[in-house]
Order: sequence, then C-alpha cells, then structure tokens
Amino acid sequence: MNKSISDITLFSAQSTKVESYHLADEKRITGNPLQSVQNHFESPCKQFNVGVWQSEAGSWSVSYSEYEYCDILEGSSIITDSEGHSLTVKAGDKFVIPSGFTGTWEVVGLCKKIYVMFEQQA
Repeated sequence: MNKSISDITLFSAQSTKVESYHLADEKRITGNPLQSVQNHFESPCKQFNVGVWQSEAGSWSVSYSEYEYCDILEGSSIITDSEGHSLTVKAGDKFVIPSGFTGTWEVVGLCKKIYVMFEQQA
C-alpha cells in the first residue's frame, strides 16, 4: 500500500478540535486543573495517537496502560512513582513513560507537551 504526501499529517494544516476538561474527582490530589487535548492523529487500529496536551497547575494520580513519549514545550511538571521517587521535567525535555507506570503527575504553573502514545492490544 503506497502512501503519498497527502497522507502526511501536518499539525499546522489541521483544524483539529481542542477538547477541554477537568479531571475526575477520584484522580485529583490538588487543585482542579483545566486540561486540554488536541489529538492530531489516530491510527486506523486506534493503538497509536499523537497530539498536544496542556494543563493548569494541580496534581493527580496516573496509571499508564500505554507507552507515552512526551516532549515538554512549555512549563514544568513533577512526575512521582508509586515508591516516592520523582523526576522534574521542563520545557525542552523529551522522555518516555512506560506502560505499567503508576504514581502522580504534578503541574507547576502551566505545562504543555506533545504526546505520542502507543497502547498495545492484548
């Protein structure tokens, strides 16, 4: 199956809808951050997604069933695992969160990232 230039997803050429939301009460730890996601691409098998995410200050619990590559564009966050070890990520940092990771995500101020997610189906 040959693909062409018209099959390339160029974020700036799309009018992708921005979806804004607040986290469910059971996930929130501090604050009530408004978050937004703009999913620019989803593979036909629905296992691979790419887009832009943003959040206001706050913290919440996380449990990853997917692998997620992150490229922090603005701001900073503190990611803490279930054993209490933490990592501060800031604009310019690029990293991968593995499937099976549990812990917390805290946004200090505002944080914006590009995400690339892959969720393996059983």
